[in-house]
Amino acid sequence: MSENTENNSNPLDMLRWLVIFGLLGGVVAVNHFFPELSVLYIALIAVAAVGVAGFIASTTLKGSTFITFAKESRIEVRKVVWPTRQETTTTTMIVLAATVVMALLLWGLDGIIVEVVSFITGLGI
Repeated sequence: MSENTENNSNPLDMLRWLVIFGLLGGVVAVNHFFPELSVLYIALIAVAAVGVAGFIASTTLKGSTFITFAKESRIEVRKVVWPTRQETTTTTMIVLAATVVMALLLWGLDGIIVEVVSFITGLGI
């Protein structure tokens, strides 16, 4: 990342990240120190804390950069031309056939090498 972008960060970003890690660490602490709590309550606390942490993270420079990246990625995924079912099936069959042929070739080559080494060393393997 360029120096320019690093210098444009908000001074409160460090505080926000500390709050985020505090929230997530709090979830781990609640799970560890209160095993008698119901799993439902722990799960609800975890979902709420992760949601709040995610919202706070989205307000930071890196968080907004990530959100922009995710939106642009979604736009790019929409542009992909996905193969049809027939194309996928045909390609899968070709890969399986090539795999079987290579397996048979390697199996045969291995057998030949074992026989050659057995002949040279005089050991019957």
